[in-house]
Amino acid sequence: MPGLVFYSSASGNTARFVARLGLPALRIPMRPGEPMPAVDAPFVLICPTYADGQGRGAVPKPVIHFLNDPARRALLRGVIGTGNRNFGATYALSARVIAEKCNVPVLWRFELAGTDTDIQKVRAGLHHFRGLECLTV
Repeated sequence: MPGLVFYSSASGNTARFVARLGLPALRIPMRPGEPMPAVDAPFVLICPTYADGQGRGAVPKPVIHFLNDPARRALLRGVIGTGNRNFGATYALSARVIAEKCNVPVLWRFELAGTDTDIQKVRAGLHHFRGLECLTV
């Protein structure tokens, strides 16, 4: 299964979602100066959105810092976005921004800490996604 890397703010919604997935995952630290996780295999990124009304600041700064490393960015295979549907057009915007800039697909979007259905779909999707990757490696 592709590895998982995620960012979660102090609210912990994304961390709770990842814990419920029950899959190995590496966390991008919240605080500057903390070491970034060592990634040496293809991975899927799970990222929340933090944007103003115009969409500025959608991708958290630690995620930008993580993806600014060319070796890590080269291993990115897809992104799963999270956010709050109350924010309309900026819902899960970080996933769309990352997908466009890194030329990878948006695999799923979920709200806040996700539902049981989101957990099932992401697990199944990651399994299916892995199968597709094996055909192209």
